[in-house]
Amino acid sequence: MGANRVAGMALTHRAPQRLLIVGGGIAGLSAALALHRARPELRTTLLEQAPEFSEIGAGLQLGPNAVRVLRDWGLAEALAQVAAFPQRLMVRRVADGATLGTLELGAAVQRRYGAPYATVHRADLHALLLHALQQQPGVALYTGQAVQRLQVHGDGVRALGADEQSWEADAALVADGVWSRLRVQLLGDGAPQFSGHVAYRGLLPMDAVPVALARDAVVAWLGPRLHGVHYPVRGGQWLNAVLVIEGPMPSGDTPGWDHAAPRALLLQTLQQVHPDLGAIVEAMPKWRQWPLFGRAPMRGPHEHAQGRVGLLGDAAHPMRPYLAQGAAMALEDAWTLARLLPAAPQPIDWPAVLRRWAEARWARNARVQARSRRNGVIFHATGLLRWGRDAALALLGRRLLDQPWLYAGPPQPGAAGLQAG
Repeated sequence: MGANRVAGMALTHRAPQRLLIVGGGIAGLSAALALHRARPELRTTLLEQAPEFSEIGAGLQLGPNAVRVLRDWGLAEALAQVAAFPQRLMVRRVADGATLGTLELGAAVQRRYGAPYATVHRADLHALLLHALQQQPGVALYTGQAVQRLQVHGDGVRALGADEQSWEADAALVADGVWSRLRVQLLGDGAPQFSGHVAYRGLLPMDAVPVALARDAVVAWLGPRLHGVHYPVRGGQWLNAVLVIEGPMPSGDTPGWDHAAPRALLLQTLQQVHPDLGAIVEAMPKWRQWPLFGRAPMRGPHEHAQGRVGLLGDAAHPMRPYLAQGAAMALEDAWTLARLLPAAPQPIDWPAVLRRWAEARWARNARVQARSRRNGVIFHATGLLRWGRDAALALLGRRLLDQPWLYAGPPQPGAAGLQAG
């Protein structure tokens, strides 16, 4: 559905159950789908500023907590058609290729958590969410619509765009990513900060992957001030690879965007690596360079909700990729909010619902943010910390690599206080 459909259109009719979602990425689509499934009478308008619905980036890891959410939305079969389901996680050392620790995935994770561990191309996850949402009546999807600011009044929210466009709703969800201008407006906490880490991403056809390399595993490589990971996507037909290297902001870069990265530059930066990892770097047809930006872990529920406005996904809690849970937390945000809606009266008391949701979500998201940061330090360790990391993985590999507190989620939210009367 293109921008021409809504050129010059202002949605000013007020309905008792009208919701506005800003952002058409994984977080925004998930929220629209989950909330409409929970309360079909909702009239939802989703605004995406890009000229078409699409997703950039490469692969995603989806732990059992994320797969459980998608299954709850009836998307297990759609996921199975595009995802891969690795059989193990292997941690190797960059310099000599030594295996530091392993964790069985596949059937072992299915038995332990009731859902599998999946790896998927980001665009494929986005497409299956979009397709599911397009089947829902009462959800209007618009592209080419940039929201400049929000105005909150007593019983509603007004979103203002360019050329005097405006959209009215009873509540708004902000899901426009790490560079959200609406977050800055609501919280006044400035722009996200460069992490000092630069990610290099690439996709390689599986038939071009050296035969000796594991093709049915998530393989993490740990080295001084860098780490890498590769795993299958697109039903196992492609290999997704990411290398994260500490360093300065790339010269002349546009913050938050990706650029072509010459292979020679990457090899020079990596210097000495094991031949298995070097073979992937050499075989990759092209690499994309992506400086990583983020924010400190959430400090309270106020960073998730402000009255009739909620923030979810990267707009609320951008995460470093060292726990592989960024997309999962966006899915969990949407799932948790939807679980609160059936108990809400009609018309929905949005400030009460969003307050309860924020209280249920912020601490878990903050914990994932903090653990992701800590993992970055451990993955990139040097000296005594690196020695201690390797020794601990050798002794306690599975216990350190498994995450029961995370994979058994998402936690059920309490709905007390939302009932009418």
